[in-house]
Amino acid sequence: MTRSFLLYLLLLLAYPLAAQTPDTRTLLPVPTQATWGASRFTIKPDLSWQVFTPAQTPAAQAADSAVTEAVEQLVLPVLLPGRIGLAASRRQASPLPTASLVLQYSRPADLLKLGEDESYTLRVTPMGVALNAPTHLGILRGLATLRQLATAEKKMVWLPEVDVLDAPRFPWRGLLIDPARHFMPVSVLKRNLNGMWATKLNVLHWHLSDDQGFRVESKLLPRLHTVGGEGQFYTQSQVREVIRYAARRGIRVIPEFDMPGHATAWLAAYPRLASNDSIYGVARKWGVLNIAMDPTKETTYSLIDSLLSEMTQLFPDPYFHIGGDENDGRQWKRNPRIVAFMKQQGFVDAKGQPDKHALQTYYNRRVLEMLTRYQKTMVGWDEILGPGLAPEAVIQSWRGKKGLYEAAKSGHPTLLSNGYYIDLNLTAASHYAPDPLPQDAPLTPAQQKLVLGGEATMWSEFADSVIVDSRIWPRTAAVAERLWSASTVRDVPDMYRRLGLVSQQLESLGLQHRRAPEQLLTHLVGGRQTAVAPLRTLAQVLEPVKEYKRHFQGFKYTTQTPLNRLVDAAPAESEEARQFGVAVDGLLAYGRTAAGSTNRFRGQPGKALVAYLSNELEYWQANDALLQPLLKQNSSLQEYAPHSVRLKTIATLGLERLKMLEKGQAPSPAWQANALKQLDAAKAPAGQTELAVVPAIRRLVEAK
Repeated sequence: MTRSFLLYLLLLLAYPLAAQTPDTRTLLPVPTQATWGASRFTIKPDLSWQVFTPAQTPAAQAADSAVTEAVEQLVLPVLLPGRIGLAASRRQASPLPTASLVLQYSRPADLLKLGEDESYTLRVTPMGVALNAPTHLGILRGLATLRQLATAEKKMVWLPEVDVLDAPRFPWRGLLIDPARHFMPVSVLKRNLNGMWATKLNVLHWHLSDDQGFRVESKLLPRLHTVGGEGQFYTQSQVREVIRYAARRGIRVIPEFDMPGHATAWLAAYPRLASNDSIYGVARKWGVLNIAMDPTKETTYSLIDSLLSEMTQLFPDPYFHIGGDENDGRQWKRNPRIVAFMKQQGFVDAKGQPDKHALQTYYNRRVLEMLTRYQKTMVGWDEILGPGLAPEAVIQSWRGKKGLYEAAKSGHPTLLSNGYYIDLNLTAASHYAPDPLPQDAPLTPAQQKLVLGGEATMWSEFADSVIVDSRIWPRTAAVAERLWSASTVRDVPDMYRRLGLVSQQLESLGLQHRRAPEQLLTHLVGGRQTAVAPLRTLAQVLEPVKEYKRHFQGFKYTTQTPLNRLVDAAPAESEEARQFGVAVDGLLAYGRTAAGSTNRFRGQPGKALVAYLSNELEYWQANDALLQPLLKQNSSLQEYAPHSVRLKTIATLGLERLKMLEKGQAPSPAWQANALKQLDAAKAPAGQTELAVVPAIRRLVEAK
């Protein structure tokens, strides 16, 4: 029995009425409708399966191949563990539905069509499984649901009896991956595409250029990848490989080439693009560098046009992202020639001063003309919104709901990323809350239809190819549910319960969000297994500092800085701390229900929760003695010694307060004041991490 499930049972014991949530079982995202039966379908070693497809056109053959691959590589390994060699040959070719698993769709989907039908129905009975969909895309979505239904019990696997009717709420459900800051090999992309398939995300936003790198081979402008990419780039063959792999999982691939800002790598390769006379190298440091292309020279547009003529052929999706963010125009305003151009063109504000936004709008329109000529629809960050921009241009809002609403009111399709910045190390609950289209959105029905969905964004300043999975998963699954499921699906505790199940399932798809941090911990202690346990205990209750504070914690990062410290092994959201906090809140709420009783925590639920919390606190209290010798011997770990001492200190406070609660005693003002002072001290960061259990222990100390 896992500790999380034990805690879940304890809380059910304390609050039987509060446990009456919708029956979501193991499914994430929650489907539109699920009707559960009392029986089950037991998977047998001789499981057979069939796919009924439309007439065998080339498109239908490709669709059938994608479905077959999903069954054999993604689903059967779960249904028939250890028997894949036997299972692959069990596909039946009978014209009648005689197999145990029958898949049927009416037509191959047009993957490049936004809003293509992804609906499906799934029926599991004691006799077998039937999955039906209008398109093969719906079959791929239904197979992801089928995989989540599989339950292993002893030596068998079974599926619960259920009827599922499902379709997505939004047509655009994306994940941005950024190999420009830290390069991500093809293998990293593929395993994350598997995770996207499992959670029904359908757009890979591939951020391929930034100040720190240009990551695609260009045959027309080779210095972009040889100089701007510094040897780390995707060949065009690899790009096609990723696009094919994604398509076979029902996922579109949209490239982003960021311009006119975030373009230092471009300028390093082709200095004529620069807005001044400086010669740039590929950026080594992070941050907004405020280096931009010169939008007044025709040679800038001829170079961009050459690149777009090539890249629009390489990437088949009709949407093409041009970035457009975080250019403050300072280089433009400091160049007399560019200022003169702005004044000549009337790009000035009400006071007659040069207006950088007007100049960037001019630049956007020029790039839009090129993309339109290449039959692409332009996507850009919300800074590109401005007068004269063609209404079909898609606005991706990262700065807030205001930009999203303004875009929709101006007639633009729009996407939400604000609130979904998973690189900020915030909680899954914080990403679960934002809705691209909340009930109070100030939009007309026609404008609401322009809200296409949203994207989680994984910027990679502090995530390399080793740890990036642990920064994406499992929290991105919460965003996936927000974008797929009904807006009424809001139960945060239930989301976390299912998130834990999905996290386990993702590892079997090749993701390393659990394995990689564990391997890093082992590396930090020189491979000594006996030393890993106390270091793991500390790491599990640490989190990296939030948002972008890591840039300002006394440690200077560049693109060459290895990401191999304890902060990199610490989880983005500590599950240990979250579960402890849930138990604290459960205990205090239970105590309030028994207010007035002298023994209000001595009932069975209260005693069980006290025991759970005491065990955790005693474990943390004892860990410092085990860990300090290791920290003293290892110079790379010494910066975390304060956290080990603080964990012991606040665990001791928590134990003392629990004993008071059991006895019905209130803390003395002096004890409480001293405890709060120590908790305040424990909030201080060390090694760019913070102790994630401080808030919960504080709630315990402050309890009445």
